[in-house]
Amino acid sequence: MAQCMEQQLAYPGWQIATRHEKTYELVGQSARLRQVLRLAAKLGRGHWPVLLLGETGTGKELVARTIHRAQPSAPFVVVDCTTMSGTLMESELFGHVKGAFTGATANKIGLIEEADGGTAFFDEIGELPLDLQAKLLRVLQEKEFRPVGATTTRRSSFRVISATNRDLTKEVEAGRFRQDLFYRLNVVSLRLAPLRERKDDLPSLISHFLGIYGNGHTLSGELLDMLIRYDWPGNVRELENSIQHMVAVNTGPILHAGDVPSAIRNHATERESASVSSPVTVEASSAAGFVMPILPLAEMEKRAIVQALQYTKGDRVMAAHLLGIGRTTLYRKIKEYGIQT
Repeated sequence: MAQCMEQQLAYPGWQIATRHEKTYELVGQSARLRQVLRLAAKLGRGHWPVLLLGETGTGKELVARTIHRAQPSAPFVVVDCTTMSGTLMESELFGHVKGAFTGATANKIGLIEEADGGTAFFDEIGELPLDLQAKLLRVLQEKEFRPVGATTTRRSSFRVISATNRDLTKEVEAGRFRQDLFYRLNVVSLRLAPLRERKDDLPSLISHFLGIYGNGHTLSGELLDMLIRYDWPGNVRELENSIQHMVAVNTGPILHAGDVPSAIRNHATERESASVSSPVTVEASSAAGFVMPILPLAEMEKRAIVQALQYTKGDRVMAAHLLGIGRTTLYRKIKEYGIQT
């Protein structure tokens, strides 16, 4: 029983004591995230256009909401540019008047007008068609637009924050994105790091999502090791979905490696297979043949502890979980081998 309990996750911040609602907030303790939060707070005090760069799932909308938080009473309007094509999408953006097209039975206010006095967040701005790019540019320059079917213009003044997972410089060179619009949007740019480059945020993020979707769940040491080794190509969004999946399929309070989605399990299996099948270095010792260099067990153990401490940046609690041993055992072996931390 004691051995089983030792394998449960006891890293500070991972065990969940209370359940909380899903909120729009950036979660983590890494230096990169703290830098983003500091800049977001500074940008929130002004009205400069901001361009957020980063892979899908890195939290670009959360950063936009954090910047907007300085004016909580003003509207925050999300414009999903991946759906912006054709007359109907132009109507969503600029609105329309009654009778403008078949099915337009009443006047409709568009997203641009809804954002007046607040913030318009253009998600995946690189997907916006060229014709709508030209119309958006006019709105940003002149603060005016014309609803579909209207004969007069209307005005709307708002702060623009845009986001993309594309390289807009290359899109401009390829003729798929207007250069003048790019300069208008790219007054201040902020690049968000993918989750694989800030894994020290994993404890806070997992704790946060377990607080939302779990019911007092904790992680086994084996599962923690698997999550840390995974590269998270879908970033924070994939992590959130994975936590939901594990809570849904698990029948007890402790989440195990067998509960993870297939993508993470396959990744772990591939790593294990690659480790087993990798060629072994041999040395010629005599004309009679070859011998395989073998390290003493104590040296192998010492090296594993050093590597774990380097990986966790000296965090002994997390290192103990990665090694599958108790904290007391780790402390004793650090002293025994004279390892400097």
